[in-house]
Amino acid sequence: MTLPQRFRTLSVACVVAATATLALSGCAKSETTDNAGGDSGQGAQTVQTPTASAGPGCTLTTYGAPELDLKNAIVGFSQSEKEANPFRIAETQSIKDEAAKIGVKKLLTTNAQSQLPKQISDIQDMLAQGAQFLIVAPLNSDGLEPAFQAAAAKKVPVLTIDRKVNDTACKDYLAFLGSDFVEQGKRAADAMIKATGGKGKVAILLGSSGNSVTTDRTKGFVDQVEAAAPGLEIVAQQTGEFARDKGQQVMEQLIQSKPDITAVYAENDEMALGAVTALKAAGKAPGKDVKIVSIDGTRNAVQALANGELNAVIESNPRFGPLAFATAQKFYAGEGIPEDVIIQDRSYDPSNAKSSLGGAY
Repeated sequence: MTLPQRFRTLSVACVVAATATLALSGCAKSETTDNAGGDSGQGAQTVQTPTASAGPGCTLTTYGAPELDLKNAIVGFSQSEKEANPFRIAETQSIKDEAAKIGVKKLLTTNAQSQLPKQISDIQDMLAQGAQFLIVAPLNSDGLEPAFQAAAAKKVPVLTIDRKVNDTACKDYLAFLGSDFVEQGKRAADAMIKATGGKGKVAILLGSSGNSVTTDRTKGFVDQVEAAAPGLEIVAQQTGEFARDKGQQVMEQLIQSKPDITAVYAENDEMALGAVTALKAAGKAPGKDVKIVSIDGTRNAVQALANGELNAVIESNPRFGPLAFATAQKFYAGEGIPEDVIIQDRSYDPSNAKSSLGGAY
């Protein structure tokens, strides 16, 4: 994605949602989902939004949507994947909590269960039930066009979160709220270089195919390793589908096929935790014999980091509720919404893991 040259940092925790003109001021299976929400106060999203020089953004007029008071509205939320993973659990709960907090008349929620045809039909069904504003966590970057077209026919804005789609902002959808996934990959590479001293053989556990998260997290990591650590050789790239059990299976295979692997980059925490299980079963010490860096910031992963079984975790914050509804209110107040609203993600390392557990999810 293309990011603006200058940003200002704003805290979503300080959104003044009740004013007419809103101001923003200053993936997979899990075996345990305890405290998936974490401490929402500590874990509130912080966003970076373009300055005025980036353009006026998408307004109610340019999008062609009717005026709407969310307190008298039906809002639909389409979740992409089964809520058996801390990211999805926290994301859905955040949407529900914020809808209740601001007094949305009715919130419809669906779950596509990782099936693109179901996500399309879910969105169409919510439109048939009278949804007037949609928040969508896309399963893939392509393929939702029939759903977007159905929303456009009813002049219902679609706000996408956490995965970017390959469609046209302010036409097919309103805007994208989420992380800079290339930057996440780059930061994971920097953490891996620090953990390994820039030498060794690393395997990449890829996320699911067909979405911007996997593509960009891979690019950021690979490009940074090639540029900054030529002694760190990437010897394998296999998909673990963002799932813990699949990550474990792939790691078990890699231990047999490439026993000299000294590091693992997992593109989400669930796969990293699966790799930890596989390494332990093979008599290896994760975090020591094999360095592991992952992305997400789940409580289980940050705890594993505190225990010395992971070496670094780059956060990908799922608590989109406040930002999503703040963006909607800003839109309906007549303000322009940037094409990409990028959130900042923290880093966890051995020095802050224990003290940061309260902010994990």
